[in-house]
Amino acid sequence: MSTWDPGIEPPHVPIGPVGWILVVFRGLVLGVVTFGGLALLLLVRVVEQPIHGLNRPWTPWITQAVCATAFVVLGIRYRVEGKRMTERGAVVSNHVAWLDIFALNARKRVYFVSKSEVAHWPGIGWLAKATGTVFINRDRREAKAQQTIFEDRLLAGHKLLFFPEGTSTDGRRVLPFKSTLFQAFFSPRLEHALYIQPVTLIYRAPRGQDKRFYGWWGDMEFGPHLLQVLGALRQGSVTVKYHAPLRVDEYANRKALAEACEAEVRSGLPADLRED
Repeated sequence: MSTWDPGIEPPHVPIGPVGWILVVFRGLVLGVVTFGGLALLLLVRVVEQPIHGLNRPWTPWITQAVCATAFVVLGIRYRVEGKRMTERGAVVSNHVAWLDIFALNARKRVYFVSKSEVAHWPGIGWLAKATGTVFINRDRREAKAQQTIFEDRLLAGHKLLFFPEGTSTDGRRVLPFKSTLFQAFFSPRLEHALYIQPVTLIYRAPRGQDKRFYGWWGDMEFGPHLLQVLGALRQGSVTVKYHAPLRVDEYANRKALAEACEAEVRSGLPADLRED
């Protein structure tokens, strides 16, 4: 469930007989690929962790392969624009739906930053933990400890990824970026060594469907939205657009950096999709 709600009813797409066949077929294949990949990742991690510690030279390849395969199974066209950042740092993106996890992992090694509640979600929580997600608690008493975790992961070369909007949307707008997490990049250990790469996720609905088809917002439940995507007779596309990285120490503070990232992400959303 997302917290953003424009007061607009989401599109209702009925699933016909053929659609239910697709739900079963795609669902089974996607489940095998996802949880089979998870099992393999956990086995490899048993060897990888004692040797490399925080570094993960092997398991991210499994994550990328699973996520790229997911779009083949779903029939969603997947494209990438721009160059992936090679410098040390983090990635920020707009947030549209649960599909973002697959889209952002399919071509780039990233480690998500997520609220602590996600760790306890059935299925998704296991996947998140296994793939190295950083879980944060909104409790201010834990801010210092979380700052240290951020720094250690970033200095280990991990590209942390978070959604500064703080919620998912209908894919037709970019909400104002919250600047709180950007403060972590201005610590003395990181400030002069990091870059932030803004990324725009662009979802195109299947032909003839509402432009918000892939969006997941308000009180929409995960299950029905998953079934809608699995049962689509025609699928649309997702484009991952990488913008030029921004050097952290070129900005005066977290708010200035957040505003610059927001402007870049918003600029990547095509005019015919925008509704803000």
